[in-house]
Amino acid sequence: MNRKGFTLVEIMIVVAIIALLAAIAIPNLLQARRTANEAAAQANLRTFATAAETYATANNGNYPDTLVQLATFAAAAGTICDTSTQGYTYVCNATLAVGGYSMQAQATGCNTTGTLDYTVTTGAVTTSAACS
Repeated sequence: MNRKGFTLVEIMIVVAIIALLAAIAIPNLLQARRTANEAAAQANLRTFATAAETYATANNGNYPDTLVQLATFAAAAGTICDTSTQGYTYVCNATLAVGGYSMQAQATGCNTTGTLDYTVTTGAVTTSAACS
């Protein structure tokens, strides 16, 4: 008797193996995505702080009056404020002319897009706190 095809048991074993591999791989992929989002948030804050500090250095210690002036030193610095990208929302404090700045990167979904919120303040001081 010639048989062609697979038995139900063979197919069930293959499905079980695929399910096991997926159960192992998916959490690792999600962790890698969170890590990438957090690294991007830190890089964006660093870009903003570098642009503000460079502007102050070039203007006798005075910070810019508007966020648009930061674009001269880093194109993305003036446009990242009040936007959401890569799992983070960026909130800029518009006290630049008063002699300082602050920018926050808040995770849009705690434990899914990021586990930490980041803040950069005058002097390019970056701090992190648990996602709120």
